[in-house]
Amino acid sequence: MPRSRLSRPALLCLLALPLGLSLGSCRYNFVPLLPPVIAPNLPVRITEAALKRDGNDLIVTARLDGRFEPGFLSVNWFDSSRAIGSDSVYLDAEQRTATFRLEAIDDGAYRAVLSFGGAVLRQVELYEVQP
Repeated sequence: MPRSRLSRPALLCLLALPLGLSLGSCRYNFVPLLPPVIAPNLPVRITEAALKRDGNDLIVTARLDGRFEPGFLSVNWFDSSRAIGSDSVYLDAEQRTATFRLEAIDDGAYRAVLSFGGAVLRQVELYEVQP
């Protein structure tokens, strides 16, 4: 039997060379190089809220962010577990901040619960005495 001049590994390399060159030219054309920018559609949320005392008044400030339909931001005031008042203000895309005031002469364990569209979004607290 005549022996071939090329050894078996060299023959395999010779056969694999065209295959390797053709695979190197393949590209994934269906995957974008830079994906499109995704703009998140976040629900309404309160990003800044604070409850503080100013003399005889309690003051709550709040800021809404996210996409929302215009509506009322409501606050319910509590001293420990006793409800002591409520208020609301209309907010839209141009007016996103609200300030609420409540007269409270005595020291207490005050809470203000903020809600928008019937959903409670935040509770802020000011403890001047033990609850």
